[in-house]
Amino acid sequence: MSGASKKQVKKVVLAYSGGLDTSVILKWLQETYSCEVVTFTADLGQGEELEPARKKAELLGIKPENIFIDDLREEFVRDFVFPMFRANTLYEGTYLLGTSIARPLIAKRQIEIANMVGADAVSHGATGKGNDQVRFELGYYALRPDITIIAPWREWDLNSRTTLLDYAEKNQIPIAKDKRGEAPYSTDANLLHISYEGKALEDPWVEPDEDMFTRSVAPEKAPETPTYIEVEFKNGDAVAINGVGMTPREILTELNRLGGENGIGRLDLVENRYVGMKSRGVYETPGGSILLVAHRAMESITLDRGAAHLKDELMPRYAELIYCGYWWSPERLAIQSLIDQTQDVVNGTVRLKLYKGNVTVVGRKSPNSLYRMDYVTFEQDSVYNQKDAEGFIKLNALRLRLGAMAKQKLGQ
Repeated sequence: MSGASKKQVKKVVLAYSGGLDTSVILKWLQETYSCEVVTFTADLGQGEELEPARKKAELLGIKPENIFIDDLREEFVRDFVFPMFRANTLYEGTYLLGTSIARPLIAKRQIEIANMVGADAVSHGATGKGNDQVRFELGYYALRPDITIIAPWREWDLNSRTTLLDYAEKNQIPIAKDKRGEAPYSTDANLLHISYEGKALEDPWVEPDEDMFTRSVAPEKAPETPTYIEVEFKNGDAVAINGVGMTPREILTELNRLGGENGIGRLDLVENRYVGMKSRGVYETPGGSILLVAHRAMESITLDRGAAHLKDELMPRYAELIYCGYWWSPERLAIQSLIDQTQDVVNGTVRLKLYKGNVTVVGRKSPNSLYRMDYVTFEQDSVYNQKDAEGFIKLNALRLRLGAMAKQKLGQ
């Protein structure tokens, strides 16, 4: 609890989803700290009604003026998702960082609310085993260095799902059930993705149940006819689909619909958590999977080779910074500036074929294109002297030849 005694906390802002964990935390904060609790629920496009969270908070004794439910969907996509996609960001080669990229925005808004209501503490529902505790708290400290942080999972003795359920029943906290009448998978959802963890998924050998998925059809059940779409880019960001201009939120929403209908965006992943352990999660990121392919295609004809390769070299480091919670760090901001500078020329349109889980690039065009048919043609041309390649190759081979001659001299 950042070294402060429990009596020193007067008002705390809780990141509140309305689910089991944060509802238990809300009650626990009231009992343990005897402090005023303010709830903050972010609408990041998780696709569920958020008013039940308000009703649940009121049921647990929170005053209406202390309940914040904010629609952050546009800001989320515009200021967090799109900047990340300008870098073609993948963690460990596969993960589109759907959970990771939402945490800095939640932390930012939580601190803003704490400042507004005069709170001296913030609280979250992340466990002591996961990455989210790090992401939230690095954000809190970066934005308000003197804030007190309460992380119940690191303090209480409710150290299992069973004890959590028992506490909820004892305190008459409503418990959600899945289709089988059981506690649901642990999920995190926003406009970019939804993740599933826990239950049978803890065994990395067990295939996920088909009825678990909510954002996409199974690829084998997707339509037999391909869907063709055109995505237009301006300065590295998607701005239109099939000629219709849209806001960032609308772009991602439409791509999610198109991707989900065509079985795109499922991922079964074992990842390396920042805290040191491996974890297995299953993700659905339909719109993001399309956007990544489209953006890379747009860059393929507009970015200079050196700039493109430098971006690819920096991307793993950039991805790790986001995954580990360093969105507000000087190094992430510095890399972002470099990435954004390269995007001035990333303008044009990409044509894609969506078919049974696959995204295939079938066309790309740009007013800033560096692709020159008169240079690459296999037909006769007058702009490229093929004899020039001989000297180019010999100069680049010089160090290899010298090394080989040295080995020959030594009899190797």
